[in-house]
Amino acid sequence: MNNMGAKTIEIPPITSQKYSMCAQVLLRILATAFTLTAACIILTSKETVNVFTIEMEARYSYSPALKFFAYANIIGCAFSVFSLFLASIYGPMGLHPSKYFYIFIHDMIMMALLLAGCAAATTIGYVGKYGESHSGWMPICDSVAKFCHKIIASVAFSYFGVIFYLCLAIITANQSRKIQV
Repeated sequence: MNNMGAKTIEIPPITSQKYSMCAQVLLRILATAFTLTAACIILTSKETVNVFTIEMEARYSYSPALKFFAYANIIGCAFSVFSLFLASIYGPMGLHPSKYFYIFIHDMIMMALLLAGCAAATTIGYVGKYGESHSGWMPICDSVAKFCHKIIASVAFSYFGVIFYLCLAIITANQSRKIQV
């Protein structure tokens, strides 16, 4: 049976490069949102309590490790916005696989920076929560619980940013391995 009158419209298949670019844009948006949230939470975390008529204030800026954590999230957010901008410009045109190597290096550096900040904040958070008996450091989270909860939330958001950058690094490494030498 020859059906000459009926025409079928074939939708071209979406290539893996388009899936990859959509995934990159989504992950970059998520990384931007989560690092921005982590930075905002850490920058606004402070609590003042009275202990035996002495006023004690807890702020992120009193700890070099928490300052590094805040700056790492600010830098991670800024570079996420920058890379999102570049991905949205060059994404529809398609990148040559050799250009993905530079994006891979960017994603690895951002992931390492965020992970270092998370590790520093996690260490200080652990000492704040449990203290260090050998050094004579007492736990402070019993006294400044609101401050500690904000730090925990900020670190959790930042760890999600690290996971998003890990996924981005895997995607860009996969794209850059198609380089013809």
